[in-house]
Amino acid sequence: MLAEIDTFINYLAVERGLSTHTQAAYRNDLSALATFLTRKDDPSPSWNAIEERAIRGFLDDLDNRGYALSTKSRKIASAKSFFNFLKTEGVIRNNPMDEVRQPRSGQVLPKTLSIDEVDQLLNPNARMNSTEEVRDGAMVELMYAAGLRVSELVGLNIRDVDLDIGTVRTLGKGSKERIIPIYDTAIQSIGEYIAFTRPTHARNQKEEALFLNRRGGRLTRQAFWLRLRKLSVKVGVSTKITPHMLRHSFATHLLHGGASLRHVQELLGHSNIATTQIYTHLTDEHVRNEYAKAHPRA
Repeated sequence: MLAEIDTFINYLAVERGLSTHTQAAYRNDLSALATFLTRKDDPSPSWNAIEERAIRGFLDDLDNRGYALSTKSRKIASAKSFFNFLKTEGVIRNNPMDEVRQPRSGQVLPKTLSIDEVDQLLNPNARMNSTEEVRDGAMVELMYAAGLRVSELVGLNIRDVDLDIGTVRTLGKGSKERIIPIYDTAIQSIGEYIAFTRPTHARNQKEEALFLNRRGGRLTRQAFWLRLRKLSVKVGVSTKITPHMLRHSFATHLLHGGASLRHVQELLGHSNIATTQIYTHLTDEHVRNEYAKAHPRA
């Protein structure tokens, strides 16, 4: 069963150009399904022998183990894509996912930081005590300036940042290129990091990564997450921060400032504007709050 999963993951990488992070998520979901199915009476079933009741049993098992609705929905989506692929390739005759529906869930609004909290994070006086803190500050500044995903941030090379014209170039989901303008403070922060801090971490002059760890290699997503948490505690931001909150905050603050939804869609790299529209719910709430504070009868 794992051989078919490998073929599918290769298809996602080569034909659809999905990121390694997305590929890993698919592999984890499908491996969990395969593990469950091989626990049954047949220790080595084929995908062609899987029936809908086996899939239902897997979903019941997820419920019994307390998985969140969003996680269950993602695993169903992964399985649907996989079985559709197997059907198209002629590996299976019947698709056991045909009658399986996604669970309904309420829309969860993304969590964002206030502008004051962002200012706390980006206060240079609170994060300049070590070369790591200078690097962390430059990363946070750039992430908020460009609305990058954390995988895009740590994947940047030096050549991807043009400090002369003030842009950053990144490859997002599906290897789609975006060139995003960044504001002057971010340009200055990145410039100072490249000129004075990065050389103290560099061990190999051929290393292309923009952000380096102390050993001179590319900083990982997990390492940045931990550094961001440490920075937020140091500057006194009480909100439990994740890297993606900076991207959410970027989008929400742009819309609050009057940017068009289409413009924000392009900056975020969303292929479908419906994905971007979730941020309008946040701005609608902002408008209601401002109305309540300003209207004499509210």
